[in-house]
Amino acid sequence: MQKKSTADVVKGAVKTFVGFLVLTAGAGVVESALAPFGEMFQVAFNMQGIIPNNEAIVALALTKYGTVTALIMLTGMISNIVIARFTKFKYIFLTGHITLYLSCMVAVILSVMGFTSGPLILLGGLVVGIVMTLSPAIVQPFMRQLTGNDNVALGHFGAVGYALSGYVGKVFGNKEKSTEDINFPKGLGFLRDSTVSIAITMAFIYVIVAIFTGGAYIRENLSGGTNHIIFALQQAGSFAAGVFVILAGVRLILAEIVPAFKGISEKLVPNAKPALDCPVIFPYAPNAVLIGFFSSFLGGILSMIIMIFTGGVIILPGVVPHFFCGATAGVIGNASGGLRGAVLGSFIQGMLISFLPMLLLPVLGDLGFAGSTFSDTDFAISGLFLGVLGKMGGKTLVVAGIFAVLAIMIGLTLTSKERKKTVEVN
Repeated sequence: MQKKSTADVVKGAVKTFVGFLVLTAGAGVVESALAPFGEMFQVAFNMQGIIPNNEAIVALALTKYGTVTALIMLTGMISNIVIARFTKFKYIFLTGHITLYLSCMVAVILSVMGFTSGPLILLGGLVVGIVMTLSPAIVQPFMRQLTGNDNVALGHFGAVGYALSGYVGKVFGNKEKSTEDINFPKGLGFLRDSTVSIAITMAFIYVIVAIFTGGAYIRENLSGGTNHIIFALQQAGSFAAGVFVILAGVRLILAEIVPAFKGISEKLVPNAKPALDCPVIFPYAPNAVLIGFFSSFLGGILSMIIMIFTGGVIILPGVVPHFFCGATAGVIGNASGGLRGAVLGSFIQGMLISFLPMLLLPVLGDLGFAGSTFSDTDFAISGLFLGVLGKMGGKTLVVAGIFAVLAIMIGLTLTSKERKKTVEVN
């Protein structure tokens, strides 16, 4: 679209392609390192309940809803481009795997309500397109504050939690005291290296949980006979390695995709911004990544304790969502409110991704009893929106609600244009 040379196009495409693969590989390493931790935690503390995990619940759902999920995803991506083109919300959502997860959830919910065939695909695609456009917009004010520009948006369906973290940091924090200004004693200066500090911290946590789980269980069920302490150290090292790989992928992607996106911005969707996966902001505050993870996980533990004493469904802390969502909330909270903002913002976000998934369960039909559920805030809020409308007025109210949201987006766009004209005239 920018009429660059073939060499520039090939180089940019290949480096971006490789960057996404590197980022995905790093995320896979992190998830693999965290997977045994969830099981160890349940065994160590004798907890049974539902674990929010997008990958697990989607894997179950796709066996029944695979085809319609794919078609809704395709329709959703087209809707995202059209909505971005004709409204003030100029965000193109580029995080493919969680677009698949959202499409799957929408397919399940609308199917449970009785939608089938064409209406299911078209309405589902419109819902996905709306969420893909609005989600980055919600958190963009804090992204501008974090990055110092308006070039990149956040494409991850935890935006409500991240925006809440940013707001909490703004109200209760002090951005002059950043997580990145933490002064370690001279002898502990090596902890300034994020890879080293992450590996050591995770090793400490993993070893404690491994001790409580018991060596026999870990050797027989998780480590393939490896000593439980050695296994814990290996998983901690793998976690740190995964984060390192993620950051390398982020650097590759940003170096190419932001300049290349100028073409889309100028030709297809004027002034569009690419919405990228949450690890894209990790390099801005590596200390906040770890602090946000721990604070979010503590929020999940407190939420679990509250659920135990109040009865009903118990949502166990899902380590994967608490890492990715908690870390992102920590970075956003730090940008608006420093260390205090990172801690408080990600802690509240951790409670949010515990209670919202619990409320979502009844909306998912039989899938709500599968032992897992969707984790991030935007999944729960969009799912509850559809579920509540369906319960109140059936399919008619669901359709009306979807188009009402679209009408509001168009109305805000027209109002914004009128305001801009008035300012120009004055």
